[in-house]
Amino acid sequence: MRLGSVGIWTSALDRQPFATARTAAARLEALGFATLWVGESFRREVLANAALLLGATERLVVATGIASLWARDAQAMRAGQLTLAEAHPERFLLGIGVSHVPLTNPRGHTYARPVSTMRAYLDAMDQAPYDAPLPLRPPKRVIAALGPRMLALAAERADGAHSYFVPVAHTAGARAILGPGKLLCPEQAVVLETDPARARATARRHTASYLRLPNYRDNLLRLGFSADDVADAGSDRLVDAVVAWGTVGAVAGRVREHLQAGADHVAVQLITEDPGVLPWTGWRELARALVEPPAPAGGMAPDR
Repeated sequence: MRLGSVGIWTSALDRQPFATARTAAARLEALGFATLWVGESFRREVLANAALLLGATERLVVATGIASLWARDAQAMRAGQLTLAEAHPERFLLGIGVSHVPLTNPRGHTYARPVSTMRAYLDAMDQAPYDAPLPLRPPKRVIAALGPRMLALAAERADGAHSYFVPVAHTAGARAILGPGKLLCPEQAVVLETDPARARATARRHTASYLRLPNYRDNLLRLGFSADDVADAGSDRLVDAVVAWGTVGAVAGRVREHLQAGADHVAVQLITEDPGVLPWTGWRELARALVEPPAPAGGMAPDR
């Protein structure tokens, strides 16, 4: 599976009619991005969305960041993964997560003991029957992991971890727990704006929503941020740590810091003032700064 060292994480496609999203996915592929990360939350159902996006592209890896284990039972998750992996070999990466209390309990579930819940779910996935053609190779899965116990579970029972809303320090610690040979795919939010006040104002539209979720707050506190740092939309110190802003060179530097800290792949999420507009100017600038040159004719791109 060729993830490349940098991909795009976006919810912007879900805000468009699918005809527009389909064209956009193909354009992102043409820009050279090897992987597109999509989530679900209250938006499109993520496995159906992945199938549509895979069908709209030729080489692009589509990764779920994340498919909530509360949204489908383990047998349905395994069937969805195997269906997509068989139809689109080496192009579907399943990211599974336990989600968050405010997103889980209103669905009629009770969020509790996330590590034990994930372990039991993976057990059920591995034991689920599936009576259809299998992919030629076992498909890969990563776990949404922030804390040390979930990261250890990712090392034990998955192909790696997808971390979200994290500074570079988390990536270094995650690599130490995962050890070598496991995928580590952090998300990195970026704002292409050099004015500090405007950049942080845009960034806080992003941080405000995630700092309302205990899992993210607790992770940042564990990394040494204070209660004041994680209050409201976040202190300047916290905003600057989790959202890279400035010139395209500056944000590319942050991406490289994650790679140097042990990431295999960084999922770059471009934050803009208007999330309803596809940020093509920014995506093109990021592609020029971050995308690896294509493999020469007859050559092999590096596996990630």
